[in-house]
Amino acid sequence: MSGPEAATMARPTTTSVHRPFFARMYARMAVAFEAKGSGDHRDEMLEGVSGRVIEVGAGIGSNFAHYPATVTEVVAVEPESYLRDRATGAASEAPVSVRVVDGVADALPFGDGSFDVGVASLVLCSVPDQQRALAELLRVIRPGGELRFYEHVRSDRPRFARMQERLDRFIWPRVGGGCHSSRATGDAIERAGFVVERIRRFEFRPSFTTYPVAPHIIGVACRPETGRATS
Repeated sequence: MSGPEAATMARPTTTSVHRPFFARMYARMAVAFEAKGSGDHRDEMLEGVSGRVIEVGAGIGSNFAHYPATVTEVVAVEPESYLRDRATGAASEAPVSVRVVDGVADALPFGDGSFDVGVASLVLCSVPDQQRALAELLRVIRPGGELRFYEHVRSDRPRFARMQERLDRFIWPRVGGGCHSSRATGDAIERAGFVVERIRRFEFRPSFTTYPVAPHIIGVACRPETGRATS
């Protein structure tokens, strides 16, 4: 093995994430929410994507059907075994080539600059270390490449944001598979070194239980042509 992929040998390639109850609950919600608007959001996030793509936290593979024909390959990283099995099934029906692998967002088993585009879709809320996960994405995306993101985020309304903080402190991550409702993910993307080129803020509330995570963002960020990328 040579080139950027050779660096994979020095990085972990398997994980022990096991959340069987949450994984099954999430899978049901993801299917139900697709028809309520999340499918349109995925189309918006992935419009115009091309080249080789890394998707972190692929879940059941909800994005796979939305990739345009300009994508040459999707490498989809998913650490939870039940979700990864579901994603593998979805990959077989995808309109583009999709390879599903075990791994975590904060230790991606790929070399520097290996991908043209990174995709983070409803995952940066639940990674244990958001800044490290973003640093890894910055590392594996080539200079000039893009990060496409679709995430629920901290509310711009102070009272709502305080409610999100209280939920995160006492219950939300426990029942939501590590999900945090109050993360200011748009700001975190910029702190990681990406340049946000386009962002749309909106509220999406497909069910009563998703009220605390209604604030969302969809956007495009770029890894600068010059500058350092560290993990």
